[in-house]
Amino acid sequence: MADTAKSAKLTIGEQTYDLPIYSPTVGPDVLDIRKLYGQAGVFTYDPGFTSTASCDSTITFIDGDEGILLHRGYPIDQLASKSHYLEVCYLLMYGELPTAAELEDFENTITRHTMIHEQMHNFFRGFRRDAHPMATMVGVVGAMSAFYHDSTDISDPRQREIASHRLIAKMPTIAAMAYKYSIGQPFVYPRNDLDYAANFLHMCFSVPAEKYEVNPILARAMDRIFTLHADHEQNASTSTVRLASSSGANPFACIAAGIACLWGPAHGGANQACLEMLKEIGSVDRIPEFIARAKDKNDPFRLMGFGHRVYKNRDPRATVMKQSADEVLDLLGVENNPILQVAKELEKQALEDPYFIDKKLFPNVDFYSGIILEAMGFPTSMFTPIFALSRTVGWVSQWKEQLADPQHKIGRPRQLYLGSTLRDYTDIESR
Repeated sequence: MADTAKSAKLTIGEQTYDLPIYSPTVGPDVLDIRKLYGQAGVFTYDPGFTSTASCDSTITFIDGDEGILLHRGYPIDQLASKSHYLEVCYLLMYGELPTAAELEDFENTITRHTMIHEQMHNFFRGFRRDAHPMATMVGVVGAMSAFYHDSTDISDPRQREIASHRLIAKMPTIAAMAYKYSIGQPFVYPRNDLDYAANFLHMCFSVPAEKYEVNPILARAMDRIFTLHADHEQNASTSTVRLASSSGANPFACIAAGIACLWGPAHGGANQACLEMLKEIGSVDRIPEFIARAKDKNDPFRLMGFGHRVYKNRDPRATVMKQSADEVLDLLGVENNPILQVAKELEKQALEDPYFIDKKLFPNVDFYSGIILEAMGFPTSMFTPIFALSRTVGWVSQWKEQLADPQHKIGRPRQLYLGSTLRDYTDIESR
C-alpha cells in the first residue's frame, strides 16, 4: 500500500474521525475507510462499487476522461502497434517487457501447452449440439481442475505459474473446439509451427478435407483483438475472478467464474450487440433513419459501438483497431456483405455528424472488433468466447497479483438492509 501523508475528517454527530488518504502513482487519491465501521459503526454505500477501490494493483491504469489505457505504464496503442499478444501477456504477468531470450522461452512454453487432455473431448460431446460456445467454455474451463491436479495448490508459486501458462495456452484450443462443436465440424488440433493468433484461426477454420493457409493480415488483426482486450483494470469479470480467488478457489474455477460473468450482455456482449444493430439497420439507405432515432431523446434506440461507459473521450484502443478493420475489409471486401457495407457508411456518417462529435460518441473498440470478426466469418455467438480468450491473461495476472498481496483477505461486501425488522413466526393455521 502506498504511503499516506494526508487524511480526511469525517464528522458524524458530535464525533470526528480521521481517515487516511492514499496517493497513487497516477490517478485520483483514495480514502481509506477500512476502520470506519470499527470506529464509527457505519458502512459506506456504493452500489456497483463504482467509487470504491477494492485492491491496490500495479497492472493496468485507466483514465476514462482523458482516454488513457496503460499496461504496466505502457500505452495500449504502442503495445498494439509495436508489440504482439504473447509479449503483452509476459508484460502483464511479470511487470516488464521481456528480453529476446525471455520472450522466446515464454513463447515456447505457451506453444507446447496448447493441447488439452484427450479425455476432455468427452466434455464437449456431452453438451447439446446447439449449446452456446460460452456455455461450453464455462463448463470445460471449470473442468480443467479435474484434469490438472498438479497446478491447483494456490499456496505453491510454481503451481500458480504452471496453471497460468496452461490457461493462456489452452484457452484458444478450448474456444476453437467450442466453435467447431457448435457447427458440427471435427476438432482441429493445435500446430506448434504457428504463432498464437494464426494457430487459433487455423483451429477454427481448417478442415481435414483441404489445406488451410492463414492469411498474415487476418492473423495480425486477430492478434490485435487479443492484445486490445487483454486487461481492463477492475471490471466486472476481473472483480469476479478476484472475489472467487479470495475464497481460496483453484485457478480454473476462478477463470471459469470470470468467463461466466463476461457472458453477461452488459459486459462482454458489446461487439455482438453492435453487429446485431447493424443487421437491424440492414441497408445503407436506412442509416439516416437510425441516426435520427439515436438523436431522439424519446426513442430508446442507441447506436451500439459508439461512445464508451468508461472512456468519456476517444477509446484509446479504437484507433489501432480501426487500422486493422480497414486492412481486413480491404483484403476481404464488403461488396457481398451488406452488414459490412452498413458498418463502413455508418462510421463515415457518424464521424461527420456534429451531434456525435460534440458528444464525443466516437466508434469504440467493440465497433471495429465486431466488424473484423464478422468479415473473418465468425458467427456472433463466437464474439464473446474470443473476448474471454483475450482476457484470460488479464484475469490470470490479477489472480496472481492478489494471491501475492500480504493484505489479501476474503471478499465480503456489506449491505444497506431495508427488509423487515425482527418478527415472530406465525403458525400456518393462524395466517
